[in-house]
Parts: sequence; C-alpha cells; structure tokens
Amino acid sequence: MKHVKFIAAIVAAATVTAGGAALAKGFGHHGARMSFEEIDADGNGEVTKAEIQAMKDAHFARADADGDGKLTLDEMQARAQERANERAARMLERFDKDADGALSKEELPQPRRAGKMFDRMDADGSGGISKQEFDEARMHHGKDRHGHGGHGDDTEQN
Repeated sequence: MKHVKFIAAIVAAATVTAGGAALAKGFGHHGARMSFEEIDADGNGEVTKAEIQAMKDAHFARADADGDGKLTLDEMQARAQERANERAARMLERFDKDADGALSKEELPQPRRAGKMFDRMDADGSGGISKQEFDEARMHHGKDRHGHGGHGDDTEQN
C-alpha cells in the first residue's frame, strides 16, 4: 500500500512540476497524461528528481526555438500550434471512418453529456431554456455535486 501511495505522489509531483513546461507545450501525450514509464527515463522502476528535471528541461528546450533560455509569445504560440496540429492529425486518424481524409458531420465525435446538460438546464421540461434557467445554470456551473466551489462571488445558499 505504501508503494501505491508513493507512486501516486511521484506522478502527482511530476505533473505539478511539469506545469510550466505543459504551458509551453500544451497538454496531451506528455504533461498531464505522462505514464510512469515515460517519466522513469532510465527504466529502473523509480522516478528521481533528476528525471523530473530532465523532463521539464526537454519540454522547455523544445518550445524554446531560438535556444535563448526564454519563451517568447511567438515561441509559445508556435508550440501550441504544433500541438494543435498533432491533435488534429490524431483526431482525423481516429474518426475518419470512411478513410477519405476528411471528417463529415456524422464522423465528428459527439459530446457525451450534451443532451443531458440541456435537459438539466431545462428545469421546467418545456423543451426550451428560458433566460432564468440559463442564468441559474450559469450560476451553478463549476460547483461540485455537493454545492461547493463555483466561480467568483456566487453567494447563493441552499
């Protein structure tokens, strides 16, 4: 049990530590979803601080196109565009069922909760969302299932 908690803590630390690099490179295969094996560069079954630092340095260096040790807006935008291009290519590969090199409306992934969200917002079941229902849904957006959280200065009480 101690090993499970330790590994979870290491993975969490790696994710937090890589936050600056993730900003420059965007989230995806690396960053927030890196596997333990990717972080454990030497494959010895343990992640060291040096491996985490090396991962951060590599991500930063990839975004730092001119190698000056600083990330400019242009470099961050270029890296973000690169990541967007990679995601779009993976999306096309995954969802292009007829292999025509394009996604039709029918091939696009559908949000799993879109209909349920509409139904929740339509509190009176009228088939439409009134301004009041819209505002109430907006006010509750971001609160967890126990009513905690939320945005800004929401002061509603139960």
